[in-house]
Amino acid sequence: MTDIISTILLGIIQGITEWLPISSTAHLLLAEPHLPLSLTANAKEFFFVGIQFFSIIAVGVLYFKELSPFTRNETRRRATLSLWGKILIATIPAGIMGVLFDDIIVAHLQGPIVIAATLAFYGLLYILLEKGHARKTKVHITDSMEDLTCKQAFLLGLFQVLALIPGTSRSGSTVLGGLIIGLSRPLSANFSFFMAIPVIAGATLLKMLKLGLSYTANEWMIMLIGGVVAFIISLIVMKRLRAFLKTHTFIGFGYYRIALAVLILVVGRGFA
Repeated sequence: MTDIISTILLGIIQGITEWLPISSTAHLLLAEPHLPLSLTANAKEFFFVGIQFFSIIAVGVLYFKELSPFTRNETRRRATLSLWGKILIATIPAGIMGVLFDDIIVAHLQGPIVIAATLAFYGLLYILLEKGHARKTKVHITDSMEDLTCKQAFLLGLFQVLALIPGTSRSGSTVLGGLIIGLSRPLSANFSFFMAIPVIAGATLLKMLKLGLSYTANEWMIMLIGGVVAFIISLIVMKRLRAFLKTHTFIGFGYYRIALAVLILVVGRGFA
């Protein structure tokens, strides 16, 4: 019963924090010691990758029309194929860096000091950038997926590389990057959702090759429950975030990140 409760709560945390600019890694590492799972080390590592994978399935469901090239409408099909081209271009930087440095990052950059530092740094950056952005006038803003260029997609991919450092937030770094290069918040958020698909799918595949699939029925059940919960919560959060970013800034998230950084430093010994 304890495993089920822990699994559900971890799935909820994943579903919320994967899409908000507050770092899912920081929240899961903070929560994990207090939500124990009866899993082997390999199964636990695969569990956290697996619930991320279920989160990106939610992207495919929520944005099925935008992402599916299987349509009789030639104009829409071309637009969708163009979008996938931009997504793949944006994936290149993080894909290369992730393959090269994943083991180093896991071994050396998942401590509380690193995570607290990145939380606070980007939290402050959100606040300063948003306040500076609000003072700008008559600046051209790209606000439609069709107008997003391949160059802008690649630049967003470079910003996504920053999220390889735990505590940064993949969605946060890409939306932040979007503001810097002249994209609207809703467009940056939507494209960051799309960019997650190949990145997390690739990470899941790498973990499958590394860890294998030899788990007990109980371990598979725990993974499935956590994944389904993460999927449902992801759908809800992405819908709400799309609406939120049309009228709100990242300033509140910036203050939250700084507060969380302080909390992590205070309870840092609780990290597994």
